Amino acid sequence: MAEAERIIGTPEVGDDTQPESAEPKGRRRIVALLVVAVLAYLLDLGSKMLVVAKLEHQPPIQIIGDLLKFEAVRNPGAAFGFGEAFTIIFTCIAATVIVVIVRLARKLYSLPWALALGLLLGGALGNLTDRIFRSPGVFRGAVVDFIAPAHFAVFNLADSAIVCGGILIVLLSFKGLDPDGTVHKD
Repeated sequence: MAEAERIIGTPEVGDDTQPESAEPKGRRRIVALLVVAVLAYLLDLGSKMLVVAKLEHQPPIQIIGDLLKFEAVRNPGAAFGFGEAFTIIFTCIAATVIVVIVRLARKLYSLPWALALGLLLGGALGNLTDRIFRSPGVFRGAVVDFIAPAHFAVFNLADSAIVCGGILIVLLSFKGLDPDGTVHKD
C-alpha cells in the first residue's frame, strides 16, 4: 500500500505546492469515483437479484443464438472457475483492493483515474457482497455469474466493471497520466 501511495504521491491540500483550487477539484474526482462505484455496484447487485429470482434452476435463456446466453451459475472460485478452494483468499483480496482504493482516493486529481478506480471499487464490492452473504457461508460464498458467451467463462457485471476499470488503468498508464493528474512524457 505504501508503494501505491508513493506512486500517487500528491501533495496534501494546504501544501505550498498545491493550488487553493485543488481541494474542490479533488472532491469532485472523489464524487465521480463514488458515483461510478455505486452505479456499478447497484447494477451488479440488481442483476444478480434478478438472476437468482428468475433464472436460477431454470434453463438458460438464449440471447444471440448460440453465441450468448444467460445462465445462472454459482462460482466459488476466481475467473474461469479456478481456485475453488481459495474462496477466502479471493475475499481478502477484494477487501484489500477496496481499502487501497478508498485510501488512495484522497489523493486523486484525475477524472479518468476516478472513473477507472470507481469501476474497480464497484466491481470488487459486488463480488465481495456475494462472498460474504451468499451460501455456503460468510467469506466462502459463491459469486452469482450469468453472462455466458460461447466458448468463454461465465461472468457477471461486477467482473465486467473490474475488467473495464483494469483496461482503463492500463491505457492511462501507457498515456503517462498519473492519478494525481500529472502527465509523464517518457
